[in-house]
Amino acid sequence: MEDTLSALRSLMSSHSPPLHALVVPSEDYHQSEYVSARDKRREFVSGFSGSAGLALITMKEALLWTDGRYFLQAEQQLSDQWKLMRIGEDPAVDVWMADNLPKDASIGVDPWCISVDTAQRWERAFAEKHQKLVQTTKNLVDEVWTKRPPEKINAVIVHPLEFAGRSVADKLQDLRKRLAQEQARGIIFTALDEVAWLYNIRGSDVAYCPVVHAFAIVTTNSAFLYVNKEKVSVEVKTHLEENAIEIRDYTAVSSDAALLATDELDALSSAKGSLAAVTKEAEKSPNELNKGVNGKHRAEEHSNDLVWVDPGTCCYALYSKLNSETVLLQQSPLALAKALKNPVELDGLRKAHVRDGAAVVQYLVWLDKKMQEIYGASGYFLEGNSTKKEKGSESFKLTEVTASDKLEGFRASKEHFRGLSFPTISSVGPNAAIIHYSPQAETCAELDPDKIYLCDSGAQYLDGTTDITRTVHFGKPSAHEKACYTAVLKGHIALGNARFPNGTNGHALDILARVPLWKDGLDYRHGTGHGIGSYLNVHEGPHLISFRPQARNVPLQSSMTVTDEPGYYEDGNFGIRLENVLVVNEADTKFNFGDKGYLSFEHITWAPYQTKLIDLNLLMPDEISWLNSYHSKCRDILAPYLDEAENAWLQKATEPVAV
Repeated sequence: MEDTLSALRSLMSSHSPPLHALVVPSEDYHQSEYVSARDKRREFVSGFSGSAGLALITMKEALLWTDGRYFLQAEQQLSDQWKLMRIGEDPAVDVWMADNLPKDASIGVDPWCISVDTAQRWERAFAEKHQKLVQTTKNLVDEVWTKRPPEKINAVIVHPLEFAGRSVADKLQDLRKRLAQEQARGIIFTALDEVAWLYNIRGSDVAYCPVVHAFAIVTTNSAFLYVNKEKVSVEVKTHLEENAIEIRDYTAVSSDAALLATDELDALSSAKGSLAAVTKEAEKSPNELNKGVNGKHRAEEHSNDLVWVDPGTCCYALYSKLNSETVLLQQSPLALAKALKNPVELDGLRKAHVRDGAAVVQYLVWLDKKMQEIYGASGYFLEGNSTKKEKGSESFKLTEVTASDKLEGFRASKEHFRGLSFPTISSVGPNAAIIHYSPQAETCAELDPDKIYLCDSGAQYLDGTTDITRTVHFGKPSAHEKACYTAVLKGHIALGNARFPNGTNGHALDILARVPLWKDGLDYRHGTGHGIGSYLNVHEGPHLISFRPQARNVPLQSSMTVTDEPGYYEDGNFGIRLENVLVVNEADTKFNFGDKGYLSFEHITWAPYQTKLIDLNLLMPDEISWLNSYHSKCRDILAPYLDEAENAWLQKATEPVAV
């Protein structure tokens, strides 16, 4: 690590101009949350492996910013050369740079790895002291990363209409209507899930996310996919060509963005010629040839001169190729279109969650049996101290990793399984207090019958993406653990049962999940809910349920998906989280004040809550009623997917409770 920092500082000194600081973001060229191994530059320089964070290297200091999910993990992983900066508690990175770096300082960053939004925000912060953001022509981390993993050639696949629910032609038609509304003649897509969704393709370029490293540009007349052509099979080529999408080299996006800026890109495409377009043009009458859309003369069409980029996802490098005066900086129209699931996607998501719930129940049955056999635990249903306190022998012991591998095995046996949707958070006792804990085989903990076990996991299926968290105890939970679990459950139920008018955003709803915790002076440092993809990214926007200001940006709408996942974490002791995926539906309310229309949530995740961990005295009658009703549905929905012994276990796990 010392060598890496020294090598980077040497490159910073010799850079023209010399750099006072170097920013190393977590993101790749597409501003992805999860990135491929060769794009984990921030992890390489800092040793911190969380999915969110930013490293800043000056000539004398090395600092790492991350959010509340990762405070504990960062403390454990950062060497003493690094200083942890806690987002929300310490000064923001742009504020710190403006205040602590010298006047006229040069701050280097790879413009491919930073969004337009972020770059412009920093430039505003730097203005007062005449500091400047310098776009490096090479990524300096890549220069010192001698063992950087090579690029993998992973095949692009077509995502069939039976799962996608909407054709590419339909999506492009809607997109071009939006371009016309916004007076834009073209749009650049850099977000990997948007490219995959628009063109109905999937891939495996990023672990856990079925996406392809690709860019897309769509104009009024043309469509382009920028991808390594070695990844494109004949089937995929045919699929793209049928939809009039031209395949270009991945690296050509930079020069093509410049052509788009000067309105020469369509000419490049049309020069290659499309027989259909030529035929269509030849069939027009002379009068039609002199007219454009809605009969406007062609000269007037040039009022549609804007190029649309999403400032939150488009990298600064591509933005720099455009004429800033004719750029429309606005959220991508695909962000919302993708979040509003079509009926086929919703049907697939519901089915995927049933199969996934069955896998989780099979895992809990297996784990319950093993905890009793190996550790003498009282088990999932009974409260008692374990009879054998010694740890399991090497050949028999259960660890956080061997247990989660078993869960993956149960999922892998299910129809349409394509892999996990994120690294399983399988965490015992103190590790469960690390919100995004990622166990490693060499260092992970052994399961312990006397400690809480939190398991947050999910899978990718062709018909949907899943994300579920359950927290269990196989011994005798303390009264405090029960009270905390019950407070989390109450918040989880309150949010899931919410009814609210159209136009309500996730910032307004977030409090519902926290109130039961707040009553006892407890809270948690993460948002309460995120959207989920349809065989795409497990974290999907543009909406979210959170205390963060961006949760105000987009209201919840019917046919969106969102998670419901409050928690509580006690450093050094335990962590609790409960998570289901919800679908937003129109609510059938008795009245309709203001003619707004009202919305409600539908749970599509099915797995029991451990009643042993619930202090029933803290639940209200309507909460008990909801719990019994949910458990009854669990039994009925999962029964066909379980064998006799598993069904007997589930029957017991979902027995009605009463105070």
